Amino acid sequence: MSAITNAAATVLAQAEVVEQTADEAKSISAASGAGMAYGLAAIGPGIGIGYLVGQAVQAMARQPESAGQVQTTMFLGIAFTEALALIGFVVFILLKFV
Repeated sequence: MSAITNAAATVLAQAEVVEQTADEAKSISAASGAGMAYGLAAIGPGIGIGYLVGQAVQAMARQPESAGQVQTTMFLGIAFTEALALIGFVVFILLKFV
């Protein structure tokens, strides 16, 4: 463990302090903003899909004879909810590379 600590200290001691240019700072903030945007965009669909599947399982447990119809509707709902996450990913790519 101490060898890893010593190696890390050596690398840090050898590293030179480099000032950021305006372009580097802009790209860093763009990457951070894009990552934050996608992270926030993924929260909603994640919660939505979890809620949707939970309610579908509960409906199938209460009325097993309608499980096929509930399952079909559940998969449609998952597809529409997942589209929101894909839109968030597209926004992430746009923010990252434009």
